[in-house]
Amino acid sequence: MKKHYRYTALLLLMLVLLTGFPVQTANGAGSQSENTLVLGTSADFAPYEFHKTINGKDQIVGFDIDIAGEIAKDMGAKLIIEDMSFDALLPALQSGRVDLVISGMTPTDERRKSIDFSDNYYQSKQVLMVRTEDKERYKSMDSMKGEKIGAQKGSVQEEIARSIPEAVITSLDRIPDLVLQLQTKRINAVILEDTVAVGYLQNSALTLAEAVPDDAPVQAAIGIRKGNTELLTKVNSTVARLKSENRITEMVKQASMLSVDKPQSPGNIFTIFWEYRSYYALGLGYTLLLSALGVLFGFIIGLIISLLRMSGIRAITLLSTTYVEILRGTPMLAQLLIIHYGLALTLGINFTPLQSGIITLSLNSSAYLAEIFRAGIQGVDRGQMEAARSLGMNRWLAMRHVILPQAFKSVLPAIGNEFITIIKESSIISVIGMADIMYQAGVVKNITYKGLSPLIISAAIYFVLTFTLSKLLGAWERRMGASDHR
Repeated sequence: MKKHYRYTALLLLMLVLLTGFPVQTANGAGSQSENTLVLGTSADFAPYEFHKTINGKDQIVGFDIDIAGEIAKDMGAKLIIEDMSFDALLPALQSGRVDLVISGMTPTDERRKSIDFSDNYYQSKQVLMVRTEDKERYKSMDSMKGEKIGAQKGSVQEEIARSIPEAVITSLDRIPDLVLQLQTKRINAVILEDTVAVGYLQNSALTLAEAVPDDAPVQAAIGIRKGNTELLTKVNSTVARLKSENRITEMVKQASMLSVDKPQSPGNIFTIFWEYRSYYALGLGYTLLLSALGVLFGFIIGLIISLLRMSGIRAITLLSTTYVEILRGTPMLAQLLIIHYGLALTLGINFTPLQSGIITLSLNSSAYLAEIFRAGIQGVDRGQMEAARSLGMNRWLAMRHVILPQAFKSVLPAIGNEFITIIKESSIISVIGMADIMYQAGVVKNITYKGLSPLIISAAIYFVLTFTLSKLLGAWERRMGASDHR
């Protein structure tokens, strides 16, 4: 009976993975209905789009979000917001994960080769943000020659930075991370739009340099998948209406006021944690969900792969060895992006962020666990198999009842270390929009403009998780060791 319960539980977990469990991702939404408009954005770009705590709840706001809301309203659709890194927006659009991209994006000729753009809806200019103490150093662009300059990865600002002679460029996904680099003197200037700079200039340690990166105004447009003329026509119709009603100007003004109207942030790390505890609690839940399912499927797949490697059939051994070597020899981030975006682009397979995260963690972990299991099985004395076979057991029963229990006991510490690694490496999944601990730390950074404290809090949570798990595994090891002497 217990065996049937175990199989039923395993089946339910597999169904969760395969059917797209309606879990909250970075947009705060669950499963999508047919009549939806999915927006891709990078919500660290106030006042275009940014996180704001309203009535105790984290929301993504900004005038880009207001424009997207009007488009959805005109289409009679529900707006779904997917928050992700800026350089992930184009792959998400091309793979069909989002219907349109609104993120203060400039319609460059290079980008037009990959996606279509709506009519321009806003224009701004570029500025150089520097430390206040360095303001007098940068009065012209000539003074920027050879300087350390930061810009958002994949942005027009990055292209401008590359045009500065001998500049040492730091490209990061998020504006708050660039500001932290500036404050800690790892770079000397950040190129960004004047509209975006307003919120960060509330910090008296930061100011604008007299040097101007680009005198030409920068246009912003809405990105749409190549060839989707029907949606492009609807978007342009809404943009034209908003312009004629002078609504966009009003949206910009309201979003700018909202972005600078920030409550006084708590003064120390403990009060920050307490005020934003709901954010971290939400992230903790998704981290545990990802890690638990990743561990479960990684364990099962790893055990199967290890047995296949020792099958004695050359073709199967070669395939399983190739599987292990490829997954151990490539970065987990690359595996995640291939599964989440690559499969969608090439095969039309669209996994949800939860599915992509679990699959990546499971496959990556299974390669390491397969080697751990193989070492444990090979460490069991050959006489154990011979003795089991002499008692009438076939090879499978001998492996299940005699070899594997001894192998697991010997490699338990190594398995425990791999489980701990999975918990920490699950933080990578935030790149595709899962609202885990690291994602929530980024949200708190955006809200409070405090670059270090939210990261320390997230690190402390990970430490508590891994330390607790290591102690539990240690107790289990001692219990199993004690049973050997009874």
